[in-house]
Amino acid sequence: EGMALPQRILPPEKISMDWQQRQRPGAGLFNLGNTCYINVILQCLTYTPPLANYLLSCQHSQSCQQQGFCMMCTMEAHVRKVLCSSATAILPGAVLRDLKFIGEEFEYGRQENAYEFLRCTLDAMHRACLSCHLDVSSQETTIVHQIFGGFMKSRVTCLSCQAVVDSYKAFLDVSLDIRAASSLTTVLEDCVTAKQLDQTECFRCSKCKKQAAASKKVTVHRAPRVLTLCLERADQWTGTKISKFVEYPEYLDLRPYMSDPAGEPLLCSLYAIVVHSGDTCLEGHFLCYAKASNGLWYKMDDESVDICDIHTVLGQQAYLLFYAR
Repeated sequence: EGMALPQRILPPEKISMDWQQRQRPGAGLFNLGNTCYINVILQCLTYTPPLANYLLSCQHSQSCQQQGFCMMCTMEAHVRKVLCSSATAILPGAVLRDLKFIGEEFEYGRQENAYEFLRCTLDAMHRACLSCHLDVSSQETTIVHQIFGGFMKSRVTCLSCQAVVDSYKAFLDVSLDIRAASSLTTVLEDCVTAKQLDQTECFRCSKCKKQAAASKKVTVHRAPRVLTLCLERADQWTGTKISKFVEYPEYLDLRPYMSDPAGEPLLCSLYAIVVHSGDTCLEGHFLCYAKASNGLWYKMDDESVDICDIHTVLGQQAYLLFYAR
């Protein structure tokens, strides 16, 4: 499909998208002062079925030779503690203790951004997997990339001779501009619509040898097993928070946004969202909603874990959306 396939560490069939065991939701997480941004990401990852299945199997820790901090071993212990604890709430002590190893910019006691913590957590897990494998070609084949990773295809078309240039880029999440949108589908449709490059983006066509006008179209070339979407709620020009409601579905078909939009439907099911409450992006509170292995939805607000329905989930001003294939 235009890309060389690197050698895989984990055969795809070893990744189970369905829960291996069904049970009530696990424990809530204590907030030690401005740690809600950590709690929501830990909860969303805990209720990501393929990741939880892998972590509960202890497959990583059984072969890990990492000295000192290892994010995969930390997550293994955390997920097991949350899902197997009889307590109503636990303290994510290991994560808080090693915060600086997850991201140098995070400062204990200071309100941080949940999206940035998600990115740093996935990166730290990815690095922990790479430390166990010396094969450099495995950069995009760790369990993290096999669950959350996909590929975007960027096609630039010369408007003078119609020659095309394709390039590919791996991603673990997708950030979306919601300023002009009322729904997730309209945002995604706009993303895959070809747009003419502006004057500042110089394009020299390798075929007609001209510095010509060109258009660019970005599509999902290879869909991830778990699609993570960030609805950008900080206006990049003013810095103010975008508090409007953006409609998002429980089931999302990725096929219209793929490089090959004519194939079979690629259905994804919503299983977790993160919500930010507060007047500005620099302060406020994070909470999340997640679907437990029993198939029921729960509002998870630090130590509180309360059952809710899908209508409540779909009525939120979502910040992060998690969809599973």
